Amino acid sequence: MNPAASAKPTLLLVDDTPSNLRLLCDALAPEYELLIATNGDKALEIASRAPVLDAILLDIMMPGMDGYEVCRRLKMLSRVQDVPVLFLTAANSEQSEEIGFGVGASDYIAKPFCVPVLKARLHAQVEWRRRAVMLEQLALIDPLTGLGNRRRFDQALDNEWKRALRQQTPLGLMIIDVDNFKAFNDRYGHGVGDQVLRFVGDSLRSVVKRPSDQLVRYAGDEFAVLLPDTTEAGARALAEHLVQVVHEPQQPLDLVGEALGVSVSVGFCAVIPDGRREPADLVRLADAALFEAKRQGRNRACSASVRD
Repeated sequence: MNPAASAKPTLLLVDDTPSNLRLLCDALAPEYELLIATNGDKALEIASRAPVLDAILLDIMMPGMDGYEVCRRLKMLSRVQDVPVLFLTAANSEQSEEIGFGVGASDYIAKPFCVPVLKARLHAQVEWRRRAVMLEQLALIDPLTGLGNRRRFDQALDNEWKRALRQQTPLGLMIIDVDNFKAFNDRYGHGVGDQVLRFVGDSLRSVVKRPSDQLVRYAGDEFAVLLPDTTEAGARALAEHLVQVVHEPQQPLDLVGEALGVSVSVGFCAVIPDGRREPADLVRLADAALFEAKRQGRNRACSASVRD
């Protein structure tokens, strides 16, 4: 989710009374993108497929599945379990509030409600949600290069492995190591070393451009790129291009008044997941290929040997 301030938040309204929905739509449409459900089943259907939800306004007293049960089930859906749910209901006893908060509600607004107060409390929940998402995203970013970090890689590897296993599509991986990186730090200092890492990160961005690919600073001077729907031939093309871009002799990296001769070694592989392999096997294969690239003299890309 991109919590850009210019984008309208998306709000799911769940109420079986047409007059209530009309009132809410009139009050909230100028500031929110609205999705409408008139029963619990429809609310769960929308929540399970909506790309973004910033908050849910949920009536309690509905025929069939009541709001408590809807909220309980919403909190079981991983994609919306952290989205704030605000109960909007005439059932305003202390007992009903206790039940509502017990099933995961973030706020409880009694009918009849004051529109400005409703909007203020809704705005507070949406802003809280957006700040939480922003902090979560920042926790997945390497501050030096702006790429993802190891935590993002681990999450993406698990998700993409499961998807590739389910769809029986190839999943590629490149692991990249900056050649002789310790020598840069020892000779020129860590400031220049940091600039080298940024340069390699920028080179990665120039080579790997699909939105689905995950570029991360893996550890220290190592980077990794997870490549969904990519064969070994596709991974090879990207790896060899990256080696060329980083070490392009016509465009040497000049940070200290001289060409530093930065180069990278790349290990790559691609597999179609099956029940015999685990995500860690993909990393192991790429690591072995990286070791071979360094053994052969660095500044090159090598593939892994994938055996059944």
